[in-house]
This record gives sequence, C-alpha cells and structure tokens, in this order.
Amino acid sequence: MDDLIKSMLEQKKWAVVGATDNPDKFGNKIYKKLKKFGYEVYAVNPMYQVVDGDKCYNNLSELPVKVDCVDVVVNPERAIETLNEVMALKIENIWFQPGTFTPEIVETSEVAGVNTVYLNCVLVELDKL
Repeated sequence: MDDLIKSMLEQKKWAVVGATDNPDKFGNKIYKKLKKFGYEVYAVNPMYQVVDGDKCYNNLSELPVKVDCVDVVVNPERAIETLNEVMALKIENIWFQPGTFTPEIVETSEVAGVNTVYLNCVLVELDKL
C-alpha cells in the first residue's frame, strides 16, 4: 500500500467529502492541511455553502473540475454514496479515512478498479512527505 499512498499523494487535485468549518472535526483538519501542502482542494458537503472561505459543493458532480483523488471523511452509509459517484465520474483514486468504510465498501471499490487507500490517515501520511 505504500506505493499506492505515495502515488495518490502525488495527485494535486483533491476533493474532501465531509469537509466542514468545525475546527474540531477531521473534515476541517484534512481540508486545511491539504491546502497548506499546496494541493488544489474542493470541499464537498451539502450542509455547508463555504468551508475555510472556499465554496463548498453538494456533491462531486458539481465540482468545476474532475479531481484526481477523493478523500472520504463521512460515515460508511454516506461513503458508499460517494464511492458510487466516484465510479460514475470515473475518478481513479479514493482515500477512505479510518472509520469511513466497511470491508464491503473497500471490496466494491477495488473490484471496480478504483485505486483505494484505507486504514491510513492522510494527515499522518502528509507529515511523512
């Protein structure tokens, strides 16, 4: 998985599904850290219009560009919806944060040919760069 993580972190356009303005939540910490590391990042969360001063989108289909990677920071019930959208949009990379997936979701993602990272936290992996 290390090569896959490295490859994914080389992608520069990311969406964070579950981005939030709440500084105590991982959706906020991940969004800000990706921006800090120079990534082009899009916030996706239908509960917000703005995250960290940036426009927030209801879903991946609304994004103005096709992203390289989707970071999932929502519960497994919402994560499967996100995965379905990733597959429909032919996005090649998905990163499930710890606690956001089930074995079935990971299997569905991998069988569909989506590059899939899970178990690892993007916050931790960015600090290794």
